[in-house]
Amino acid sequence: MVQHTRPRRLPALYADTQHPTCNLQGLWRNELGSNMTLLALDAAGTFSGSYHTAVAATNNQILVSPLQGALQHSSSKGQPTFGFTVQWQFADSITAFAGQCFVDRRGKETLETMWLIREEVPTRRDSWRATRVGTSIFTRIK
Repeated sequence: MVQHTRPRRLPALYADTQHPTCNLQGLWRNELGSNMTLLALDAAGTFSGSYHTAVAATNNQILVSPLQGALQHSSSKGQPTFGFTVQWQFADSITAFAGQCFVDRRGKETLETMWLIREEVPTRRDSWRATRVGTSIFTRIK
């Protein structure tokens, strides 16, 4: 009787070595239709860009807003963590994003993020309503 053996799975450390590395630079869109442009990283892993939101809790005209961020360079699997802030140009608020870039087996990149937005309120007593939290998933447009 011939005994068949299944191929051994590689440890997680080596499993992603043949997949492409995530590249943050480019144009991204989230599920709500907001667009984000991330520029090239510098040697320290910092980057800048712009964010054009499709949604906002304001009656003001929505303007493209600058962002600043950093990528964690120590990722050995090519799917790094990162963070960035957006300084809104049309509202008295700021948003911080933290996330990770994932690359699937076909090379499709996805940015999974969690965000925290803080808007200015008139008094400390109003602080309870000044912060919101949520998630956004970005896919590469270009």
